[in-house]
Amino acid sequence: MTTTLNDLFEDDLDLPDPVAQQRYARLVGLDHVKARLAREAELIMQPDLLREWSLRAHGTVLPAVERLADRPPLIIFAGDVGTGKTTLAETFADVIARRHGIDVRVKRLSLRARGTGAVGEMTRLIGTAFDVVLDEARAVGSARPTILVIDEADALAQSREASQMHHEDRAGVNALIRGISQLATEAPGALVIMCTNRIGALDPAIRRRAAAEFDFARPDEAQRAALLQSLFEGITLSSEDLALLVDLTGPNGRGYGHTYSDLVDRVLAAACMAAYPEHPITAELIAEQVRSCPPTPPFTTRP
Repeated sequence: MTTTLNDLFEDDLDLPDPVAQQRYARLVGLDHVKARLAREAELIMQPDLLREWSLRAHGTVLPAVERLADRPPLIIFAGDVGTGKTTLAETFADVIARRHGIDVRVKRLSLRARGTGAVGEMTRLIGTAFDVVLDEARAVGSARPTILVIDEADALAQSREASQMHHEDRAGVNALIRGISQLATEAPGALVIMCTNRIGALDPAIRRRAAAEFDFARPDEAQRAALLQSLFEGITLSSEDLALLVDLTGPNGRGYGHTYSDLVDRVLAAACMAAYPEHPITAELIAEQVRSCPPTPPFTTRP
């Protein structure tokens, strides 16, 4: 089946958006990532802000600022499945849009851009996708920044050093590199976010071009405590109850604990379903559901 232009992207997200704002707020425990990401991305999407700061602080645009303003418009999110990478990639700019009173468009590249394996197809599709982003970004400039989210980026940007890599895949990586370079020179305000579960599989040339990499780990004890309190707000949990739940959702001899999505999508749902329609949710019931919903194994340990 032939991949068409309409197949290259999922539905666009236009920010600010109340649903995106809620999704972003629910990412509990990622405050350190959120704060750094907002600064990094803001200055790529609005490069004039850095120059304005330099003029205020130093009376001139410093050479260091000019160099920083020329960074490639690429940020990489790396980490295990279920740690919030994709949700954050799709929603973080809602904060920037509200802060500066601007609109931000988020375009999500579909894995169908990989094509069907026909000679030249992957290169053509990736090139076409970047042409679309370039055209939109050129039309609006930094007045409405454009973010291209590439989820499961290792499927499109696998290292060309892999001996088993097909020629078509190598050509696709070259097309990605060209597209990112074009955005840097021709589309101020555009930004690419790549999400991957296998950072080591990404092509080194892609990683060298990244302005920043963010590592997403499974929640630690403090983050699990904050998330559990948020998820079960309104339910009486003593300090002993919370400590037990934090312990149950930790490694416990497995070497890995529950991910954010394990707790949000599985444990929370299981607790509600177990209590409905006749019983209240209690600490004991939550603990029982945690025991029956073991954490998702890390990507590298799956059979």
